[in-house]
Amino acid sequence: MRQLPVLLAGLTFSLSAFAASADQWTLPIAVKKLDNGLTVIVTEDRSSPTVGVSVVYKVGMRLEPKNRTGFAHLFEHLMFQGTPNAKKGVFDTTITAGGGRNNGSTRADYTNYIETAPRSALEPILWLEADRMKTLDFNPATLKNQQDVVKEEIRVNVKNQPYGGFMWIDIGQHAFQKWENNHDGYGSFEDLENASLDDVRAFHRDYYGPNNAVIAIAGDITPAQGFALAEKYFGKIPARPTPKPTDFSEGLNTAEKRLVQSDALAQVPAIAAAWKMPPRGHRDQAAMAVLGELLAGGDASLFYQGLVKGREIALNVDSLFGLTGPFEYDGPTLLTVFALYKPSSSADAMLKAIDEELAKVAQNGVDDATLKRVKTRMLANWNNQLESFINRADMMAKMQVMWGDANVVNKVPGLIEGVRSEDIQRAVRTYMVPTNRTVIDRKPAAMLAAPATPAAAAAPAAGTTPNTAAPAGAAK
Repeated sequence: MRQLPVLLAGLTFSLSAFAASADQWTLPIAVKKLDNGLTVIVTEDRSSPTVGVSVVYKVGMRLEPKNRTGFAHLFEHLMFQGTPNAKKGVFDTTITAGGGRNNGSTRADYTNYIETAPRSALEPILWLEADRMKTLDFNPATLKNQQDVVKEEIRVNVKNQPYGGFMWIDIGQHAFQKWENNHDGYGSFEDLENASLDDVRAFHRDYYGPNNAVIAIAGDITPAQGFALAEKYFGKIPARPTPKPTDFSEGLNTAEKRLVQSDALAQVPAIAAAWKMPPRGHRDQAAMAVLGELLAGGDASLFYQGLVKGREIALNVDSLFGLTGPFEYDGPTLLTVFALYKPSSSADAMLKAIDEELAKVAQNGVDDATLKRVKTRMLANWNNQLESFINRADMMAKMQVMWGDANVVNKVPGLIEGVRSEDIQRAVRTYMVPTNRTVIDRKPAAMLAAPATPAAAAAPAAGTTPNTAAPAGAAK
């Protein structure tokens, strides 16, 4: 029996923490929108005297200013650098001194700030979050410092790493057509250095108002208490106009894209193959989520068994959905398969093997036992991540931002369970086709410089061009 929401004084409550089905865990979710537009979500759980808090702003890499690539991520760092009321360091020490922890991250469709701490620290956390929602300590020294910090992060995570994030940054730069979707979300050094204090002030003014944010609180608190505290600390912050977003929607690709990149740090070649996903909320979204797990989710997956164990041409196989998960996006994203492969093989051999495995699924579907195993693993992972209050609050806030409905947290298990073999077959035939595919073959520089061997002499596809530029980066 499904939980039916009850509308009471503008609040939406889920009546029970448990669904009728013994194997379905349903979170109680209460939602209220304050007069200034801030959406507040509370889920009560008295099992521990702790709380998790997440504040999610509806801005990410897709909405950052042109010629300011990486600005949304830079701004995330600046949010920890103090305000006129709480100087640099106060935010972190207030939370960690009481046994808590905090973090933040930037993705294509959102920027989130998360904390967990004992219940007694909740009011200081809310005061600090409201304080930096009002304003920041805008000064040139802080800006310069964080520009340098982000640049060093890019060096450590991308430029000085083998493969340099090509499977989650470079691939999108070639798969997408629109600037909002294909630019470097970590940012070029030139763009980061050119960011000014006026840019910072404008970004905070335009995107960090209460009407562009969601706050979720999970743990040892009742909905009434949570809403009262949100009103106390955030209620008097005035709403601010938010720029109208551009149209960043894109259809599926109609021609395969192939390119080769050189990597001075890599020891063996690697390949990334990415297919555009259906839009958020599309009937095929859940099928693609299950398909990603079926193809590359662990050692029992089809690609691992077929390419690593069977044909013995790959060294490993993994997959990812953009920079988030298969249910956590609100604009164009990719299902990307990434693998290191043996130098005695080739990208063409890898793609041939991938297409052969996909053809089997398209033709024969998925047997019941395999489908059950894949779903069970996905459901276990979904529920496990919601065990901690900090993750629970964060997922609810993100779902409210992207889906307009925090209760999607409770709906995802049903979406997964509802996927049938024929749904996966349809997804393979619609999305996992060469015309919707973008491929990067990342080769060690020494391998490209050496004379081609018969095993690796297959020429790149038409239109392939070498790319030896340093790869772009991503948010922490």
